[in-house]
Amino acid sequence: QVQLEESGGGSVQAGGPLRLSCTVSTSTSSSYCLGWFRQAPGKEREGVATLDFDGSINYADSVKGRFTISKDNAKNTLYLQMNSLTPEDTAVYYCAADAGWGCFLDDTEYDYWGQGTQVTVSS
Repeated sequence: QVQLEESGGGSVQAGGPLRLSCTVSTSTSSSYCLGWFRQAPGKEREGVATLDFDGSINYADSVKGRFTISKDNAKNTLYLQMNSLTPEDTAVYYCAADAGWGCFLDDTEYDYWGQGTQVTVSS
């Protein structure tokens, strides 16, 4: 069982930065793939970035070079540093955990989800 809780969302002007955090609580020693996803109004949820237990990372093309996923193991916290934000980044952002094999940007692979945090980028 994994519990996830996001924080750090808010409103920011285009071009600005924002950092999201996700505390990860687990009662097992299993290794998980962790990911950030987002859902904009009227759109399907999409993968943003993933971080596997071995340190491998994937980014969606739309955020490469602007977003950075990382994890502080001592704090059991996953981060998403977002720079050069645009109005197209406006969405509810979710962190998720996948106990299965592989680490993909496909949200159907993930077993556990946080409640989401709103990010709004104004032009």
